Amino acid sequence: MSQRTAAVNRETLETQITVSVNLDGQGKATLDTGLPFLEHMLEQVARHGLIDIEVTAKGDLHIDAHHTVEDIGITLGQAMGQAIADKRGIRRYGHAYVPLDEALSRVVIDFSGRPGLVYQAQYPRARVGDFDVDLIHEFFQGFSNHALVTLHIDCLRGDNSHHVAETIFKAFGRAMRMALEPDPRMGDQMPSTKGSL
Repeated sequence: MSQRTAAVNRETLETQITVSVNLDGQGKATLDTGLPFLEHMLEQVARHGLIDIEVTAKGDLHIDAHHTVEDIGITLGQAMGQAIADKRGIRRYGHAYVPLDEALSRVVIDFSGRPGLVYQAQYPRARVGDFDVDLIHEFFQGFSNHALVTLHIDCLRGDNSHHVAETIFKAFGRAMRMALEPDPRMGDQMPSTKGSL
């Protein structure tokens, strides 16, 4: 399997973002976004997905974090889509359940070529520190739309907003790791009866 890496730059009037990924990395994260909680969550994705992720972002944080978080999701999705290339030989589907104390989340992903997000999560508090938890949905919407994945996220239980978020991001990383793994029985075949994804 060829090297699965990509780097993407996204510049708008609201944000300037650079993302690079190595899908066969060691789980390293190099992050400079101005959003410490999001960086903590992306560290979980890298570590549990065994994906090396670099993100540099400058956004209009003086307004709020919405544009920056959404655009990081978009740019990470674009980088993932480029790195996975034609998807030959991968498992395609991945899923994970991850607990953290009282919280439990399930993430299921399909590198289907069809964007779709189903997101069910309730947060006891609207913020973790100064981070608005509504933006987690915006991150995953941007990601799924631009990575062209079908993504189901369900927090099954949780009383602590930090725990809820962390279980979601850890499960996301683990599900991606499973989906992106080479399937030795698949060889170089396309994991679809259609012949393309």
